[in-house]
Amino acid sequence: MATFLYRLGRWSFHRRRLVTLLWVAVLVAVGALAAKAPAAPDDGFAMPGTEAQKAFDLMDERFPGAMSDGASARLVFVAPSGQKITAAANQQTVDKAVTELAHSDQVISAVGPFQAGAVSQDGTTAYATVSYSAKPGKVSESATEALKDAAQHARDAGLTVDIGGTALMEMGEAGGSAEAIGMAISAVVLVITFGSLLAAGLPLLTALIGVGLGIGLITALGSTLGLSTTTSTLAMMLGLAVGIDYALFIVSRYRAELLDGHEPKEAAGRAVGTAGSAVVFAGLTVIIALAGLSVVGIPILAKMGMAAAGTVVIAVLVALSLVPALLGFLGRKALPRKVRKGRRAATGSDDARPNGGTRWARFVLRRPVAVLILGVVGLGVLALPALDLRLGLPGDEAQPTSTTQRRAYDHLSEGFGPGFNGPLTVLVDAKGTPDPKAAADQVAATVKALPGVVAVAPAAFNQAGDTAMVNAIPATGPSEAATTDLVHAIRDKAPDLKSATGATVLVSGPTAMNIDVSQKLNDALLPYLAVVVGLAVVLLLVVFRSILVPLKAALGFLLSVVAALGAVVAVFQWGWLASLIGIEQTGPVMSMMPIFMIGVVFGLAMDYEVFLVTRIREAFVHGEEPGEAVVTGFRYNARVVTAAALIMISVFAGFIGMNEPMVKMMGFGLAAAVAFDAFVVRMAIVPAVLALLGRRAWWLPAKLERILPDVDVEGARLQTAAPAQAPADGPEADPARQSVGV
Repeated sequence: MATFLYRLGRWSFHRRRLVTLLWVAVLVAVGALAAKAPAAPDDGFAMPGTEAQKAFDLMDERFPGAMSDGASARLVFVAPSGQKITAAANQQTVDKAVTELAHSDQVISAVGPFQAGAVSQDGTTAYATVSYSAKPGKVSESATEALKDAAQHARDAGLTVDIGGTALMEMGEAGGSAEAIGMAISAVVLVITFGSLLAAGLPLLTALIGVGLGIGLITALGSTLGLSTTTSTLAMMLGLAVGIDYALFIVSRYRAELLDGHEPKEAAGRAVGTAGSAVVFAGLTVIIALAGLSVVGIPILAKMGMAAAGTVVIAVLVALSLVPALLGFLGRKALPRKVRKGRRAATGSDDARPNGGTRWARFVLRRPVAVLILGVVGLGVLALPALDLRLGLPGDEAQPTSTTQRRAYDHLSEGFGPGFNGPLTVLVDAKGTPDPKAAADQVAATVKALPGVVAVAPAAFNQAGDTAMVNAIPATGPSEAATTDLVHAIRDKAPDLKSATGATVLVSGPTAMNIDVSQKLNDALLPYLAVVVGLAVVLLLVVFRSILVPLKAALGFLLSVVAALGAVVAVFQWGWLASLIGIEQTGPVMSMMPIFMIGVVFGLAMDYEVFLVTRIREAFVHGEEPGEAVVTGFRYNARVVTAAALIMISVFAGFIGMNEPMVKMMGFGLAAAVAFDAFVVRMAIVPAVLALLGRRAWWLPAKLERILPDVDVEGARLQTAAPAQAPADGPEADPARQSVGV
């Protein structure tokens, strides 16, 4: 591995113009294909195998044109203080607004409150229901403007009007202020780390090229592979993250090789042969974590994972070929000006003054037990709130009170009860039964008799008269545990109802779907962990040729993720320090949060593990004592791992400032997880464990030693076989023929 990459690095450096032109040509070609590609398909959030999804599919079949997954809006009208919404003037205002909406773009139906009996008992609140032909997030601008205009016209007449539902939902666009802030902070960190604007700009440039290629390919293949616009979100976030990281590590190693006296071409070859080997295996761990999202069983997650994995592959290829090519243009300019002019030490390893990484490693080596206990106990305390983790899919109740969706939610809760915002749709499939109406009536009566049900609407049949929908209003809100219990209670009655009436009973609706999503994700968590961690441990076993180091890496990752989940629960569920980051409403943690955190953070955590520990193992393989090897690894890589972690934390933390609660939660959780893993696990617990294990850390049973391939990530063959000094740039023979043999 190291010798092959050494050749690649030297060749890319030597043929830098050709390599750069090839990458530019590929980028232009992909951009042209993306520009001409057909529009991406609509987002489809399907949950195969769940009861709610089966009911949605059956509704689409038996109620054609009903658009069970279409967008909808609730226009909530509240009368002025002391008045009734049923007063003649107010009623006329409401009817005018509904009539106005009925003729707007994409509207299938607009049902006013006085036709549907949608007026509160105290007569102060009413709502109109608007159904759209488009899916949530796909409602046209003209349709949403018509909705807002109708609400404003009613406000001008003296009513309080707010809009709930999914019609105003906006799909997140790739790019934006969060990414811009993250890139700006990344640039500052890179400049401080390298002390050179040119060296700092290179990782940013190559990361943007890799992300551009990844997003371009997703767009170009969108219609062919069914990749929606949402698919690129994770690809962009992770492509940017690993793209900066991988280039950062190779450029750092290149600078270190220059300081050790090697000519630029030789330094590039050695950098790609050593740090590049770590990039390959770090990238493989990220790819495993992302591809593993396929085991969750949610199609959109599987597509997002595979698209992001493809972008990581591109980031690895860019780091191994384009980065050394661009280093060929920089040469010694990758070093700070003071070093190039001889005003600072021109050597790396012989510098008598220890840097921060050296001092920290020596501190840990003197007190490994104390550092280990403090790190584990500290993360354990942070993880305690995770014991109270409640998963769900927060809706309008989690929006800030400044939004019209949240105000509409509150008006409906006050006027009709908290359960009104989470109605349950009980689908009665009475096809083939002797009396479908009697079956539907018996189902409605059974549901109405259950504790926690406030009201049950009369059954609404399809045109064929063999399938009915029965709407039930719970007494509790959609995200409360009692509502989940009610859904299970109705489903528990289904077998008895089928025996008595012959009809199949399915519970669906947005609330039931959210419950099923949470349950499915919860059930998939352990299999996903087993697949991802298991495969990664095997991969790290090959990299480190050790039993204990991969196990320690996996256990440390689990500790940091659980601690981050604990922090998320404490802030977003319990409300600790919530006001500091703009959280106005606490509630359950987003169902996808644990899966996303495991997938994203596991890849980044293994990046830091591979980059840091491979340098430690490299020193050990080259003859240093275990303790000295830890110091050497930290001397060279602690600074760059710190910079990489700070970059990732700043990228993720940028999303905390966004208004969308789920995005805010993702940003906070990922930033916390990276901080815990990089600075507590990798920088403290890892050296403490290695210090306590000593040579035992690198023990491998003889049988495994014979079986496992020796990939030489540390570049041991480069030390023994590579020329000590490479020839200077020039028209000499192809550098691939001058490099070492395998």
